Amino acid sequence: MKRTASILLVLFAGFAWPVNYRAGYPTSGQEIASTANPGLATKQTVLSEEEFREFLKTAKVLDSKPTSKGITSPVKLTLSDGQRTMGAAFQSVEIYRPRTQHPGYVTLEFRDSYEYDIAAYQLAKLLGLGDMIPVTVEYTWNGKQGAMSWWVSAKWDEEDRHKLNLQPPDENAWNKQLNRMWVFSQLINDPDRNETNMLITEDWKLWMIDFSRAFRLETDSKNSQHLVMCDRQLLQNLRQLDGAQVLEKTKPHLTEKEVKAVMARRDWIVAYCERLIAEKGEEKVLY
Repeated sequence: MKRTASILLVLFAGFAWPVNYRAGYPTSGQEIASTANPGLATKQTVLSEEEFREFLKTAKVLDSKPTSKGITSPVKLTLSDGQRTMGAAFQSVEIYRPRTQHPGYVTLEFRDSYEYDIAAYQLAKLLGLGDMIPVTVEYTWNGKQGAMSWWVSAKWDEEDRHKLNLQPPDENAWNKQLNRMWVFSQLINDPDRNETNMLITEDWKLWMIDFSRAFRLETDSKNSQHLVMCDRQLLQNLRQLDGAQVLEKTKPHLTEKEVKAVMARRDWIVAYCERLIAEKGEEKVLY
């Protein structure tokens, strides 16, 4: 899914989750448009992750617009619960092909599914990366079952950043975010992690969206050239990741076979990082 990085006018402005992860929930106030006066942004009580989920599931859809980028046809929705108004992204792609021929190779059991967006969010929370993916829930809209997440108020995507030749104010902090993203992308076997689904807020917070083609069953390495460093806590969380817990948290969106593939890739990532540490030293690999 390729998403526009323009800011939805009714979306709460200036909202940012903390770089320091704390259970995946917001820790600072945000401004959102008042339903009484949509042009007026007012300070509201901080929402917990569960409150965000409840809002996304129960709020009324006021408006919908197709996005200007994307192959999975995401839609921008304007939601309101009578007290607050927020933007959301909804996509309902569900495609399965037992065999897909590509130039030079074949993909077996190809699936492009909204369910993987939901599973990716749940898995990210287990690993302490819940602050890198917007809250995502299963939702039915216009008779279609799909995934809905709150709309990231992004200033750029990574494609924009390169076109504009923008450099992060803190390159070290930016690279740490990228490293966490690449480790997660390796874990979920995401072949579609590209510059248009890497969103960047004005404060240089990196957000990952669109996982509909992830969770392939292959367990061999993908994009291992990006695995040069690893967050120390993330590596520890990977070591402690339990397959039964992953299956419980991601059901019914992942099958047992898909979870087994996740755990096999987890084993590969941990072993790969340990080899890097042995070769280069812990201080060169972990941060």
